[in-house]
Amino acid sequence: MRLAFTLVAPDFDALQDALPAALEAVAQAGRTTEGLDVLGEGAADIFVEGADLATLRAMAARGLERAGVDFCVQPAEGRLKRLLVADMDSTIIGCECLDEIADFAGLKAEVAAVTARAMAGEIPFETALRDRVALLAGLDLHALQQAYDERVRPNPGAETLIRTMTALGARCVLVSGGFEFFTRRVAERVGFAAQRANLLLHDGARLTGKVAEPILGAEAKLTALREEAAALGIPLADTLAVGDGANDLDMIAAAGLGVAYRAQRIVAARADARVEATDLTALLYFQGVGQDAFVR
Repeated sequence: MRLAFTLVAPDFDALQDALPAALEAVAQAGRTTEGLDVLGEGAADIFVEGADLATLRAMAARGLERAGVDFCVQPAEGRLKRLLVADMDSTIIGCECLDEIADFAGLKAEVAAVTARAMAGEIPFETALRDRVALLAGLDLHALQQAYDERVRPNPGAETLIRTMTALGARCVLVSGGFEFFTRRVAERVGFAAQRANLLLHDGARLTGKVAEPILGAEAKLTALREEAAALGIPLADTLAVGDGANDLDMIAAAGLGVAYRAQRIVAARADARVEATDLTALLYFQGVGQDAFVR
């Protein structure tokens, strides 16, 4: 099997500094490189023939642990994906919307503490969501729009990732354990084709403290990935999933390429690749898309 070993660094100098460790990882896997393609200012592909995928991933993780770069090792064939399913909070955007809503009720610290435990997989997501939403009963609906206007910003590279994949013919879907009020706006702003999320219940003026059932959690995110792939008539091998929390684990594990974006430890440990040092355009480089093809 021919493998693509992709390095993504913050800049060209960091890429050059990491290359010796990457080449040493290939050697430790018992192989030599077949070639190197520069994808962008801080990104390059190293191609390796016949190496064991798990072995090369392990050697790369060990050798690049402190290099300050992101990397991905995967089969070279079929790495350009036709479907992207992405989490929203702390992945496509830089905040947790529920925590920001809670700030307008004076409860951000309390709610954020529960959010952190749920994202780390320490407590069930559905239970945590119900408990946090209950605390917001009576909050004026205007707080949602204010939270969006003042707090919600796309993470670096998010718009380029979605616009470029769309231009290349992929379908991009936003799937969130958060709320439809935000996913509708973020999907339109960033360029997603569709979105799925939970629905906050209200009486027309204020939140009731309840969320519509059934709650969209880990199982529903996996279902979304499978349903979207089936609708396109493609195998899961042709899909990409990205997220940061424990409720993203199932879809990340099932996708052809599952990526942990600045994620909880439990998620990073099971993902095919991680993004920590760079931004969301790393997902384009992982697919072999060069910087000259980016749509900004």
